[in-house]
Amino acid sequence: MIINLFNPFVYQFFQNAILGGIIVAIVCGIVGLFLILKKEAMLGDGLSHTAFGGIALGLLLGINPLAAALGVSILAVFAISHMRRKKIASSDSSVAVMLALGFSTGLIVISIAGGFNVELFNYLFGSILTIGFSDLLLVTSLSAFVLLFTGFFHRELLSMVFDEENARIMGIPTNRLTILFDLLIAITIVLSIKVIGTILVVALLVIPGLCALKLNLSFKKTLLATILFSTLSTITGIILSAIFNIVTAGFIVFMLVAAFLLTLIYKKLE
Repeated sequence: MIINLFNPFVYQFFQNAILGGIIVAIVCGIVGLFLILKKEAMLGDGLSHTAFGGIALGLLLGINPLAAALGVSILAVFAISHMRRKKIASSDSSVAVMLALGFSTGLIVISIAGGFNVELFNYLFGSILTIGFSDLLLVTSLSAFVLLFTGFFHRELLSMVFDEENARIMGIPTNRLTILFDLLIAITIVLSIKVIGTILVVALLVIPGLCALKLNLSFKKTLLATILFSTLSTITGIILSAIFNIVTAGFIVFMLVAAFLLTLIYKKLE
C-alpha cells in the first residue's frame, strides 16, 4: 500500500498536478475566507457558472478556453457591479442574472458546436492530471497576483468585511476595492478550473473557510487553518484519486466535506 501511495510521484504529470493543486488550494482558501466573511458565497458560484460560457466560446473560436473564461468572468464582474451601483438588482439577484446568462450562453454554444466533447467535459469537472507546464505557469502567475493583492490590501479588506460603512467613513475606497476583490474571485475561479472544474469550484472556495471558522480562532489562525484544510484536502484527493482511479475533482470535494464533518464532530465533543 505504501509503495502504491508513492508510485504516482515518479511521473512528471503527477508532480505538476500536486504543485498546481497546492497553489490553487492556497489561493482558494485565502480568497474564499474573505468571500464567506462578506457573505457573498453566491458570487463564487455565479462566476464559476458564467466562466462555463467563456470556456465554450473559447473552444468554439479556437482560442485559449481559460483566457476566454477569464474575459467573460471579468465582464460579468463589471456587469454585476453596475447593477448593484445603479440599484437595477440586488447583489444576489444580479449574480443570478449573470449566472443564467453565462451558463445559457455555454449551452447555446454547445448546441452550435454539435454537443459536448471530451475537452469541454474536462473543464466542467476538472482535469488536474492533464495540467501541463503552460497551465502551471498561468496558475502560478495568476496566484502570485492574487496573493500580492490580498497581502497588500488585507487591512482594507478586513475593514470592509466587518464594517463597510465605517470603512467608507475612514476614507477606504470601498467601491473600487469591492470591484477589485470581485475580479480576484473571477481570477481565482479561472485558475481553479483545471483542478476542480467550473461546477465544483465553489466547494474549494467555501468549505475550507467554513471548517476553519468552526474552530473559533483569531483571524490569522483562521486564515492559516483555512489554507491547511484546503491544501490537505486537495493533496489527499489527488493522491487517492490516482491510486483508486476515481475522478479527482469528486474526490477533492469528498475530502473537503469529510473535513467539514470532522470539524462539526470536534465542536460537538468540546
